Amino acid sequence: MTIEDNSCVIEPKKGRNEQSLPSDAVLVFSPEDLTSFSSCFAPPPVLTHKLYLTDVFTGRCNGAAIALAGPMLGAPQTILVLEKMIALGAKRFIAVGWCGSLNAEVRIGDIVLPSGAVSEEGTSSHYPGAECRPSRQLFDSLRSALESTGKTVHEGTVWTTDAPFRETCAKVKSFQAQGVLSVEMETSALFSVSRFRGVELAVVLVVSDDLSGLKWVHGFRDAGFKESRKKVIQSVLTSICRE
Repeated sequence: MTIEDNSCVIEPKKGRNEQSLPSDAVLVFSPEDLTSFSSCFAPPPVLTHKLYLTDVFTGRCNGAAIALAGPMLGAPQTILVLEKMIALGAKRFIAVGWCGSLNAEVRIGDIVLPSGAVSEEGTSSHYPGAECRPSRQLFDSLRSALESTGKTVHEGTVWTTDAPFRETCAKVKSFQAQGVLSVEMETSALFSVSRFRGVELAVVLVVSDDLSGLKWVHGFRDAGFKESRKKVIQSVLTSICRE
């Protein structure tokens, strides 16, 4: 195979008239988290980019310039946005999402800080050789910020899937046996691509629902879940602004 054979036909790049992004960025997957993060900026962040159906805002929070991108869903869309944001100058990312528990001790409203991920999505395999791990520095910074929230924080491996309606009982049991904490749709791809591109990235997840008993129990209206989302937002902004 020649060098040309292994090169990409399309590379992410900054357009001639595109505005650069700040070095620090927050990625969110839900419209609710996008609204909540935006309310922490003073003055409100400004919409500067539209990337693959995702809005990207820039603003200042606690004196730091930050890009805020969302909403997005699943590994393919998320990685399109991540790749382009890297090309526009972003270098450090914290992604904030929700997850379903696979472990009876990981309860709705708890926080999961992924230290690794098992990939059942189709994006990571296109970035060969990349370790599926977060940035150690950002991971430690997030852990430190979350310790002061009073919420239960679980560190460990998560399961990333493209097919939430194919989370079968057999798969749940298999991942439970491996000690996997929760399931979601983006983390393994985010870890793989950030390592491949040489940028820093960490992920934090709030437990929104529970599959551990092989029956789906949702907690999207749960008071503890809503409180944890607020605590996570504060911790993320503290963490990314202290670096």
